[in-house]
Amino acid sequence: MSNKKSSPLFPLRKGIHARQAHVSLPPGTFEEEHGRQGFYGKVSHLYRQHPPTGWTEIEGPLKPRSYNLNHFINAPVDSKELAAALKASALGSQEDAFKPICFLKNHDVALHLVSPKSMPFYYRNADGDDLYFIHQGSGLLETDFGNLIYAKGDYISIPRGTTYRFMPDAGDQMYLLIEGFSEINIPDRGMLGPNALFDPAMIDTPEIPTYQDTPGLYQVHIKRENQMTKVTYPFQPLDAVGWKGDLTVMKINVKDIRPITSHRYHLPPSVHTTFLGTHFVVCTFLPRPFEEDEDAMRVPFFHRNIDYDEVIFYSDGEFFSRDGIGAGMVTWHPTGIHHGPHPKAIPLSRKKDRTNEVAVMVDALHYLHPTPAATAVETLNYWASWK
Repeated sequence: MSNKKSSPLFPLRKGIHARQAHVSLPPGTFEEEHGRQGFYGKVSHLYRQHPPTGWTEIEGPLKPRSYNLNHFINAPVDSKELAAALKASALGSQEDAFKPICFLKNHDVALHLVSPKSMPFYYRNADGDDLYFIHQGSGLLETDFGNLIYAKGDYISIPRGTTYRFMPDAGDQMYLLIEGFSEINIPDRGMLGPNALFDPAMIDTPEIPTYQDTPGLYQVHIKRENQMTKVTYPFQPLDAVGWKGDLTVMKINVKDIRPITSHRYHLPPSVHTTFLGTHFVVCTFLPRPFEEDEDAMRVPFFHRNIDYDEVIFYSDGEFFSRDGIGAGMVTWHPTGIHHGPHPKAIPLSRKKDRTNEVAVMVDALHYLHPTPAATAVETLNYWASWK
């Protein structure tokens, strides 16, 4: 028999409060969600007389931060500081054809930006699974399991130890790489059923091409503990003529993901969970109808990150809850400090029928740390954008 103390069947209540969270807030109050385990655990709601993001100054490491990752690709020619930071933050010792630039990391997950050229070598990650989100660009991905055509809006999941290389098309290429040091899986949809968010039949897997046994020398660059081992073969190393099993490279486009919505209640971001790793989750925010109930909140509620650091990569559309944010930018809200909608977001949400944004959120259980590359492209006044 467990000694774990159980929660009360019904929440306790004191003072002025809403009968239903996120619905019909008492006039003149601002609701803050104070919850554990990233919206899955115990929770209380505080009804404040001022928005908890109404600060005038912040000093210390918990300052909310924003990074413009576009500068990684379009860096000023004379920016020696940025060039040094990019070199210091590059994954391993890869050539310019494939050089992921890490901007946030902990011992569970590392976030990189990748802008690959056609790779003259193959790559294998022995440290973890690689989950790519294609923000810009398209091309061909060659893998042990065969070839995949990819395009803007694709997620590509590559299991640890898979050999692969990108052969991108002409034009700008910009991929978000979520490197998980555990297996990355699709979440259980529970009572929603296995086809919620997307039918697994929408997942694409590689096709085996006709093998070309072209004479020559071929290199595979293998990353382990962020160091590279280069292995040379006298034959093309992607020589599999078939495969079977339940572990492979997978692809799904955001157009094939159908967000879960409620017309009377603002759902927490956890409902948009697309992938799960150990101690981190990946969620996808996509265009969806706003809540129809006139008493229901339409914007993300105020909350402080108690158990998870929250990172959002903004890819496309209009990011209604944030001022001064554009495509290719990242926000990072560390554990312990409040965040929520910007002041203009609440009235603007009442004038529209639906959201129009594509964004990728990574919530990490353990504290993330910025790299020199992130610091070099930080939007320094982001913390003041709630004023």
